Amino acid sequence: MKPTLTVSASDPFAVLKMMTNVFDGQVAGFVSPPEITGVGVDFDPVPSQVSDDVGLIVESSGSTGRPKRLEISLAALLASANASAKFLGGHGQWLLALPANYIAGANVLFRSVIADTQPVIQNTRVPFSAEGFLNSVSLMRGSKRYTSLVPAQLDRLAAYIDLESQDSGIIAALQSFDAILIGGQLPNLATLESLKSRGVNLVESYGMAETSGGCVYDGQALEGVNLDIIDGQVSVSGPVLANGVGEKFLSSDLGEIVNGRLKIIGRADRVIVSGGKKVSLDDVEAEVAAQEGVTEVMAVALDSKWGQSVGLVLAVSKGFDESKLQRILLGPAKPIALQILDQVPRLISGKPDYQAARALLAD
Repeated sequence: MKPTLTVSASDPFAVLKMMTNVFDGQVAGFVSPPEITGVGVDFDPVPSQVSDDVGLIVESSGSTGRPKRLEISLAALLASANASAKFLGGHGQWLLALPANYIAGANVLFRSVIADTQPVIQNTRVPFSAEGFLNSVSLMRGSKRYTSLVPAQLDRLAAYIDLESQDSGIIAALQSFDAILIGGQLPNLATLESLKSRGVNLVESYGMAETSGGCVYDGQALEGVNLDIIDGQVSVSGPVLANGVGEKFLSSDLGEIVNGRLKIIGRADRVIVSGGKKVSLDDVEAEVAAQEGVTEVMAVALDSKWGQSVGLVLAVSKGFDESKLQRILLGPAKPIALQILDQVPRLISGKPDYQAARALLAD
């Protein structure tokens, strides 16, 4: 057995120091949620001791359901980090722009320890901003540079570029990275295409806490990772799996393998039955996101006389036409409730908070 060490995500430098001890096999680490406006967040304590093989104890994001706590072995963390580095072209310096209590942020700091490089740490206790990102990038000195972002952060950077009449430096900052991992949810394809056309190396990352974070880059399984499609759902096996999930982890994601590459179609738990017909909430989101003036969209399932129906939470800008939206979403995809906010609710990780959106519409 080995001792566990709990450090708050509000102190990423302490988390980085803890990761050194995790890498050396001295402790198993747990990063607790960051403070909110200076007040600590209640959380269930972790055991004082765990099995010798455990490296990190992490929680899933809980964007669509209750978060669950997982133990990830040191061997799995190392396998994930080394496979990632091999795909990207070597270990390098990282910029932390995500909270360290989720696997994507924790990986940034753990991989910095492996690479023996000093990460640049953006202040994740304040809302992500283009200005803060630009300042952080200016501090990077590594010969190879990486960061990990969620799609909402990438969209915010792209929007900032579009709003600025003069060169803001954001494009140059993005171009300075050898790779930028984009994960956590399906990204905005228009944003990806726009930035890639300007020479930004964006790598779409697929994975979750159960797989030690991203284990598929741009549709290609990392070294040692095996993918299967079982009844339409993505199954992952290999050395990156968390303890206790079995030899194969069956995800809630619907996908297919085309020409050797994984294509995510949506989530099995994001398909509802309305009036006897299946409706993909991910497809509804994609349809709405393509409309003029829609900057953010979340589609959720609401109980109705049809069994379940679509509810929408939107953030919009100039040019949005609600009547047009009502015309394009027909039949079972037609929303029975719609709320427009300045920004859609998100978890601290940056992922959409579907439970909060559902509660808003239910109210």
